[in-house]
Amino acid sequence: MKAVVCETPFDLQLVERAVPVRGAGDVLVRIRRVGLCGTDYHIYGGNQPFLSYPRVMGHELAGEILEAPAGSTLRPGQIVTINPYLACGTCHACGRGKPNCCSRIAVLGVHTDGGLCEQVAVPESAIVDAAGLSLDQAAMVEFLAIGAHAVARARLQPDDRVLIVGAGPIGVATGLFARLDGAAVTLIDTRRTRLDRARDHLGFADVMLVGPDTPDLLVEKTGGALFDCVFDATGNIHAMRAGLGYVAHGGSYVLVSVVKDDLVFPDPEFHKRETTLIASRNALPPDFDRVIAAIRDGAIPTDALHTHVVTADELPTRMPQLIADADHVMKAIVQI
Repeated sequence: MKAVVCETPFDLQLVERAVPVRGAGDVLVRIRRVGLCGTDYHIYGGNQPFLSYPRVMGHELAGEILEAPAGSTLRPGQIVTINPYLACGTCHACGRGKPNCCSRIAVLGVHTDGGLCEQVAVPESAIVDAAGLSLDQAAMVEFLAIGAHAVARARLQPDDRVLIVGAGPIGVATGLFARLDGAAVTLIDTRRTRLDRARDHLGFADVMLVGPDTPDLLVEKTGGALFDCVFDATGNIHAMRAGLGYVAHGGSYVLVSVVKDDLVFPDPEFHKRETTLIASRNALPPDFDRVIAAIRDGAIPTDALHTHVVTADELPTRMPQLIADADHVMKAIVQI
């Protein structure tokens, strides 16, 4: 069985991997699709802060049930996706219903080996029924759930003015669900190609290329009031620091990005706005449910999101190409 694994920060190679060991209550899944995201590209580049090598990548997963525990309602051949955030179930966060930020979390493909292989064994609680979705759609559920969770954290009101900083996959996912909640969404980015795709293929009419005059233009656009909620999805510390300046008085700032650097704000600006600062990490089961329902209802343009197809055998060559061509890649999906 072949899987793609990053043995060092700068090398991908195909390796043999045995059928995974199953614990009591684990489900065996035949992986058919694996979405690639910024985390995977960072792993390849050697700058993912929570990972040690070697590691089998892959956390945006879709596949078919091979075997389930006795008495399970799961059936062989069932199309599923996987919630890759394996929580301990006993820590303070888990006890408060927040397994997405479990203090001992093990994210597939980051803290523990992931699903870029033929078969994985995971706890039954990690299995998410994807009935009604194609395999490609099921592989997109996890990254869309990141955006859905960020929007849920923000508790938007209809007609809120929302600014999404960063028009990559996570920023777009956040914008899609903010729009579904009735918000007026503006997308900004430093890359024109991503903004063009968001406008021409994903229906975001209000997009803006970031430049030296961006702060003034945003003030002008909102009549000086700025935005009720700003989401940062850039992964860039400079953008994250600047984002506070786009938040309206009484507004919220939601940080979806994770970076290694210290995030510093001028306290007078933070306080005079009475800013609500929110971190958003991973996603919860209700976020997965919302995404799947939205895809089934046709509310998410998955065909427009899915821009690249790669086979596992091609991946060692294609991975650096995808990274180099990132401005034109929204979602690449590996066929296993």
